[in-house]
Amino acid sequence: QVRLVESGGGLVQPGGSLRLSCAASGRIFSINHMGWYRQAPGAQRELVASIASGGTTNYAASVKDRFTISRDNAKNTVSLQMNSLKPEDTAVYYCNADGTYKSSSGFFRALNAWGQGTLVTVSS
Repeated sequence: QVRLVESGGGLVQPGGSLRLSCAASGRIFSINHMGWYRQAPGAQRELVASIASGGTTNYAASVKDRFTISRDNAKNTVSLQMNSLKPEDTAVYYCNADGTYKSSSGFFRALNAWGQGTLVTVSS
C-alpha cells in the first residue's frame, strides 16, 4: 500500500560525507514521523534520527552534530546528511515512516513502513 525507496548509500572514507534520501509513495493519507535507522553486522537496529511533520528532530547521541535530517512534507521525502563519517557509522540504513494510509477498501489504517535498506561503508 505504501512504499519507501532509499538512495544514496555507498563507500566513503573516514571524515567524508554522504547524503541519503528516501521517498514515500502509495496510498498515503498522512505521515507523522519519518526517520532513519541503522543496523550494523551483529547489532540491533537503532534509531539514527527522526523528524516529525512539524519539524521537531531527534538524534542519537552518537550522530548529533554530525548528521542532519530534513524532510519535504509536500513530497513525502526525508533526507539524512551525514558528515564527518566514522568507521563505526558503517551499517545498513533504513528509512521509516509512520502515520496513516487509506486501504484499497477505503478504510484508514495505521502506517509503519520500512525501506529496503541502503549500505553505508566508511573505510579507508
